[in-house]
Amino acid sequence: MSFPRPFYRWRPHPWHGLEVGPNPPALVHAYVEISPFDLVKYEVDKETGYLRVDRPQRTSSQHPTLYGFIPRTYCGERVRGLMKGAKRGDGDPLDICVVSERPIARAEVIVNARVVGGLPMLDHGEADDKIVAVLENDPVWGGVESIDRMPEALVKRLRHYFMTYKSMPGEPADVSIGETYDQNHAKKVIRAAIEDYEAEFGGE
Repeated sequence: MSFPRPFYRWRPHPWHGLEVGPNPPALVHAYVEISPFDLVKYEVDKETGYLRVDRPQRTSSQHPTLYGFIPRTYCGERVRGLMKGAKRGDGDPLDICVVSERPIARAEVIVNARVVGGLPMLDHGEADDKIVAVLENDPVWGGVESIDRMPEALVKRLRHYFMTYKSMPGEPADVSIGETYDQNHAKKVIRAAIEDYEAEFGGE
């Protein structure tokens, strides 16, 4: 029996085994960990590549978009250098939020995401950028080129979610989020995360 190429005898690790995307840093792959319908925070297990239950959401806030990471990226020294006040990168793959018109209710899927901007998040002194993108060829969002063209309410919801998703009710969180940045800066962050990955894990 012959198999198509490429053929994977075993499932690729979503962080290390998938490609960054069709045309990075403008068009990237997003591996989805959480959908807008999840009341539990899932996170990829770095050893096995399967989704692990991180914790139930501690507040009533739900993520307003698909949420995951860009494969073969790593938030290290180069990413830290782009974030004012950061002491280090967070040591994880680069996070990405993807907006789509149609509800996508399941996780562990790969989507093509066109980058439009980002949120500079500082979490306990660590650079923890949130890249914002739209689903490629989306009939409603596909024409959006900049985060400034997105509804202000959606950006506020993203900001609120990330300001609260780790906090316990009544307890302050050591998290800050600056002003949104544009597509050009988002591309710089993605390039830095790709270079950080190659420095940490080696190239092809």
